[in-house]
Amino acid sequence: MDVRGKIRARWERARTWGAANPWAVDLGIALLVQAAMTMPFVVPRPPEIEPATWPAYGLTTLTVLPLVWRRRAPLAVLLAILATSALYTLAIEGPGQPLPYTGLVIVYTIALVSPPWKRLATAGLLVVAVPTSVRLNTQSARELTFSLFVFAAAYVFGRLQDARQRAHLVEAERAAARERARIAREMHDILSHAVSLMVVQAEAGPVAVRAAPERAEAAFEAISETGREAMTQLRQMLGLLREGSEGAAPREPQPDLSELPDLVRRVNASGLKVAYTTEGGVRALPTATGAGVYRIVQEALTNVVKHAGARTADVRLVHEDGVVRITVTDDGRGPGPGTAARASGGHGLLGIRERAAAHGGTATAGPGPDGRGFEVRVLLPVASTAEVGR
Repeated sequence: MDVRGKIRARWERARTWGAANPWAVDLGIALLVQAAMTMPFVVPRPPEIEPATWPAYGLTTLTVLPLVWRRRAPLAVLLAILATSALYTLAIEGPGQPLPYTGLVIVYTIALVSPPWKRLATAGLLVVAVPTSVRLNTQSARELTFSLFVFAAAYVFGRLQDARQRAHLVEAERAAARERARIAREMHDILSHAVSLMVVQAEAGPVAVRAAPERAEAAFEAISETGREAMTQLRQMLGLLREGSEGAAPREPQPDLSELPDLVRRVNASGLKVAYTTEGGVRALPTATGAGVYRIVQEALTNVVKHAGARTADVRLVHEDGVVRITVTDDGRGPGPGTAARASGGHGLLGIRERAAAHGGTATAGPGPDGRGFEVRVLLPVASTAEVGR
């Protein structure tokens, strides 16, 4: 991780800690403001000016103390700060401050956390309080202009931070929605494929028991193997969802091209004869792309088993410069009244299109060669080998 990444990670940890400990953060801010307001009391004063007194310093502390409740009752804290500041100016001859620290902090807080009516009330109070304070102090236009500027800046910074937090929340919600959609696709692919194969085998089992007992045994073994494979993949996925908790399953690699032969073998066991060929020389694919290719082929074959009434299917992967082409063709019924969902983009084809789009690719489906059967065609861009290794 580079220096910028480390700084960002530490900042995120600090934000998380601050969100979990708001009282500690507000107390720390109050202490920091108190330290800043202490400076004029410890810096030596000219001989002609009376020395600072302890009562004056104690009143500054009374001015700072309400900041501890700044997020819980911001408008009340503003009124308390205005009252104690007025008392300091009118009743005690103490050192002045280069900046109205407490006022700036509470105006920033009100702009950040308060509803519009409280922000409007704050603006009204400041329109009265700032000119009054300047009149009691220097009566100069310069001080008035500077004071209005710094309070306006504190308000603007508070509104900008509020907008930033809202944008962060929206992005977090979008990321959560994308993750839910991804998990839903994974669950659909795993369960739909496994259940479809198991149903086909279970329906063929009674017929095989009567006609060819040896085939019945193979069918039941295929059901068992498919179920075990589905359970393994579900455990892996649930392990990822529980990641970070005690007893979480370890992170397992995503399926890739090397597992396609096993997938084809399991589908073959259901009675559908599947041929798997590759062209162009198999190259290393990014992990996400390899998993996407596997899931696309899995979903396409699941659709064939569920909807096509096919006897054979052909899976072809063509590796070209910068792309990989996936074609799954069957000799089934093809698009028609009985397969309207398959042709028009039922949930399975929708999932294939979503997966292709997620990798910057495209997916189309329709009649097979010469109008016979059904064909799914997917084109995925693939990074170069050098980019994969980065």
